[in-house]
Amino acid sequence: MNTAIDRRRSALYSAAGLGAVILLWWVGSVTVLAEARIPTPGGVIGALLRDGFGFYWQHFSVTIQEAAIGFFWGNLIAILLASVVLVLPWTERLITQIAVISYCIPIVAVAPVLYIVIGAPSTGEPSGTAVALAVLAVFFTTVVGTLLGLKSADPASLDAVSVYGGSRLTQLRKVRLIAALPAILNALQIAAPAALLGAILGEYVGGVRQGVGLALIIAQQNLDVERAWAIGLLCAAVAGGAYALFGLIGKVAAPWSKGVA
Repeated sequence: MNTAIDRRRSALYSAAGLGAVILLWWVGSVTVLAEARIPTPGGVIGALLRDGFGFYWQHFSVTIQEAAIGFFWGNLIAILLASVVLVLPWTERLITQIAVISYCIPIVAVAPVLYIVIGAPSTGEPSGTAVALAVLAVFFTTVVGTLLGLKSADPASLDAVSVYGGSRLTQLRKVRLIAALPAILNALQIAAPAALLGAILGEYVGGVRQGVGLALIIAQQNLDVERAWAIGLLCAAVAGGAYALFGLIGKVAAPWSKGVA
């Protein structure tokens, strides 16, 4: 009962907070920020209605596809490399250095280099540059999160596997991956919005004919403030939805991490 009441209270607070932000936005856009070319909430909604679902889906479908591909491969590589560390401990320094280097590389700076190497995509195909940047955006977070999760396994359970003749690989399969599941899901939850951001940045230099990045460039060139804000808010909604989705998956797949019986 208390849990249900807490959820309703949390939802009410969230709705009130969102309403307060929208109210402050509207008041600011027509008063002190009137000269800053900040549109009103009504103007943004008008842009959404004017452009229609087809326009936004045309661009977002491509970007979401690029982000999903980069998310899959970036996290898969990260989880595999983190697992290698537990089987071959001498590789830990090398793999962590690779992860740190990938994190320290400025995505905006490396994007033109990747575009020169990968080239422009064919019509209707996802941008390889956008996919590569999505991979870079998620790699570090998932490597670190997975490593911490794998190392958090119960020592007594690991000793039991060893006593019965199990190898490091057996420990990984039987104990460590199960113990690391909450940490991996938390890393994926953080990586989902990052993959979308990486894909959008990749579209700025990826020679794309469709995509959120291209739509933002056109809106900027045309000084279409309402459309630019509408695209930005939709990006936030998509990223937030992906974050919430993996949070829900985490609660279902690893309920023990939340103290749920």
